[in-house]
Amino acid sequence: MTKIHVSKEILEACPSFKGAALFATFRNSQYNENLWQEISLSTNQYRSSKSTEEIKEIPSILATRAIYRKLGKDPSRYRPSGEALIRRILQGKDLYQINTAVDLINLASIEFGYSIGGFDQNKIQGDATLGVGQKDEPYEGIGRGLLNIEGMPVYRDEIGGFGTPTSDTPRTQLSLETIHLMTIVNGYDGDAVNIQKCALRMVELLQKYAQCSQYHIIEF
Repeated sequence: MTKIHVSKEILEACPSFKGAALFATFRNSQYNENLWQEISLSTNQYRSSKSTEEIKEIPSILATRAIYRKLGKDPSRYRPSGEALIRRILQGKDLYQINTAVDLINLASIEFGYSIGGFDQNKIQGDATLGVGQKDEPYEGIGRGLLNIEGMPVYRDEIGGFGTPTSDTPRTQLSLETIHLMTIVNGYDGDAVNIQKCALRMVELLQKYAQCSQYHIIEF
């Protein structure tokens, strides 16, 4: 199981940071109709109760935007994924349909506002450390090409960066062949209880829609 460390740089910028990593064995699929019925219900409820003006006041999003600014990154130009997903549905747009694992992670992200990384654990080399992106550090975002991650929180393994709140990398992305999942809930708001609830929500979704046979959650 991958161990996750938090660098001094991150803890100095955000002493209250809390993270949760969920490790699960499951079976992925291209599409799950029942999951998408739940996504549709959740997004419709969200649209009826929230406005775009309220997004930045959600504690999990507010805290993530704050850490971006503190590290020197513009959160409006490089939006964290939790915020970007919520903005998308409040603009009346449908969520992207990727595969069941990604889709259920996106649902949890909308419900809690956290930027959640989803990775194929078998493609992560060694332990992972949460640090800060450096100038000209090479990083490819999924569907984004080369991404400037200078001043952005980034998870690195022995090969290099593989996850940021804005975009993860193709190297470790979830595919239909993935059977060992690692998701990371990034809690810059320091709310350990809510972070745990978010991780357990993903367990619930994995058990309902992705034949999850075993799981383990660690806090860091």
